[in-house]
Amino acid sequence: MNIKVLTKSGLPIYEQIERQIKDTIVSGELKENDALPSIRALAADLKISVITIKRAYEDLEKEGMIYSVQGKGFFVDNPDLQYMKEKKTLGLEERLSEWVSGAKESGMSLEEATDMLTILWEG
Repeated sequence: MNIKVLTKSGLPIYEQIERQIKDTIVSGELKENDALPSIRALAADLKISVITIKRAYEDLEKEGMIYSVQGKGFFVDNPDLQYMKEKKTLGLEERLSEWVSGAKESGMSLEEATDMLTILWEG
């Protein structure tokens, strides 16, 4: 599992870890019952506190994305992937709606907005 932590992103590190693990589960890269790195191993690999990893794993466990087995570690649970994808799509729609409102307020035309999206999409 390849997790990247950006200290200057403005997003707490535990949230960055959670999002990246969720993305690998939703994409199918991590499958049900796959083992996650131990808290200590991941903390050492990322050079961050074990408390940060523990927080990320606990949050993922509360969401039903992973589960723990005493003495064995953390594993990918069987989350409702369709629900997770829908939730992600809804978040994208909300951000896109905010962007469209800003574009309209700035006087951007639909054609200009479409061009911008196309350029960014192909970027």
